[in-house]
Amino acid sequence: MVRKRYTEEQIIGVLKESEAGAKTGELCRKHGMSEGTFYKWKAKYAGLSVNELKRLRSLEEENRRLKQIVAQQAMDSWALKELLSKNF
Repeated sequence: MVRKRYTEEQIIGVLKESEAGAKTGELCRKHGMSEGTFYKWKAKYAGLSVNELKRLRSLEEENRRLKQIVAQQAMDSWALKELLSKNF
């Protein structure tokens, strides 16, 4: 089975079609996806616009980078404490 990758804009477009009244089965056949995929998308992206989704992605990326910085600082602090606690 061929696996397709959909952009976030395409996913939101499919969900908008569903909100407009299209039947789920017809949408899934039209776009070549399973109903399970549709419901996963609906749970994840329901109510979001393309702009909100892009903002969400950028905030998630920023959050990931900040967590890495905090982890690096904690590791540096731990290494310094270990170095200072050793008897010379």
